[in-house]
Amino acid sequence: MTPTPRPPGSYRPSTASGRRKVAVVGAALADCGRVDGTTAYALHAQAARRAVADSGLDREVIDGFASAGLGTLAPVEVAEYLGLRPVWVDSTSVGGSTWEVMAAHAADAIAAGHANAVLLVYGSTARADIKAGRRTGDLSFGARGPLQYEVPYGHTLVAKYAMAARRHMHQYGTTLEQLASVAVQARANAAANPEAMFRDPVTVDDVLSGPMIADPFTKLHCCVRSDGGAAVLLAAEEYVRDCRTAPVWILGTGEHVSHTTMSEWADFTVSPAAVSGRLAFRRAGLRPDEMDLAEIYDAFTYMTLVTLEDLGFCAKGEGGAFVEKGRLTLRGDLPVNTDGGGLSAQHPGMRGLFLLVEAVRQLRGEAGEGRQVRRPDGGLPRLAVASGTGGWFCSAGTVVLGRG
Repeated sequence: MTPTPRPPGSYRPSTASGRRKVAVVGAALADCGRVDGTTAYALHAQAARRAVADSGLDREVIDGFASAGLGTLAPVEVAEYLGLRPVWVDSTSVGGSTWEVMAAHAADAIAAGHANAVLLVYGSTARADIKAGRRTGDLSFGARGPLQYEVPYGHTLVAKYAMAARRHMHQYGTTLEQLASVAVQARANAAANPEAMFRDPVTVDDVLSGPMIADPFTKLHCCVRSDGGAAVLLAAEEYVRDCRTAPVWILGTGEHVSHTTMSEWADFTVSPAAVSGRLAFRRAGLRPDEMDLAEIYDAFTYMTLVTLEDLGFCAKGEGGAFVEKGRLTLRGDLPVNTDGGGLSAQHPGMRGLFLLVEAVRQLRGEAGEGRQVRRPDGGLPRLAVASGTGGWFCSAGTVVLGRG
């Protein structure tokens, strides 16, 4: 039986800290990949309906809403489209890490009693817009404010990531082959995912011999361009018993912003995940080496490598060696981007929410035959980390999740 919706703040927590525990109780994707003949609003709605249905809760329980990237008054316009009238909202917009940051804000709000259940949702027709010739902006990100001093030099988003990768190669000896192996392993994981856009295997040579996009990145070093949507529903602990599926608890979160202009970035080899990850693990009372899997934002291969370093899975400068020899595959020591990631599965504009959906599916044991991660003893994974990156390493949000 679905619990009767309560006014936010009406529940008295049983925990000694006076804060409620918070869980992801619903997670789902909208149609992804090549999706023509629809709108971003429709993808928001599809993902939202599926996530709420996944939870088993009544939509009337939802009193919080978070969204970014669509609408004149985001998230008001999208909430109206979905028929929601929330008492708590968040429209934080910090690029691809937005939804990890939103999840942290939502979890804090629920824990404090300001909301009972918060829906996070995203949808984009990024691929279809390009195909149809609809203008969606450029990747130089404007010429006003501080960015105006870089735009004349032609720094696009991909060029900024490429510059950072080159610095890591120069400083630590990281090789093109090591970066390419990230793309190879992402494609290997995608091969087991029927929802992935690209599933055919690739080799290191395939990556290295592809057309150059921004030195040192060839085409396969870069994420795919897709359509799609995703949603997760977070709820307070007292709603968990009425949910259809097992809860995945939010154990710790962290967020950090770094820079927008490249001249203000102190070290091209350190991402803001170095701070957000440290905060998230500390607040969870856990260590990186206790994680069973990691979902990491991977618009480019270098993002995966440097984020693994900064989250503490290996020492600074050792990321190249760490990602070699199949370590990131579904049967590797640390499965990373188990759906194929942005490099092979889907990347509809911003991918942060997809990291959370995939982590939840894996922890629930719902990833499907051939893709489900297992612990060395054969059991289901218990702990996962999802870490999003926004802009050109401008922001990071990290969430540690646990089952049981």
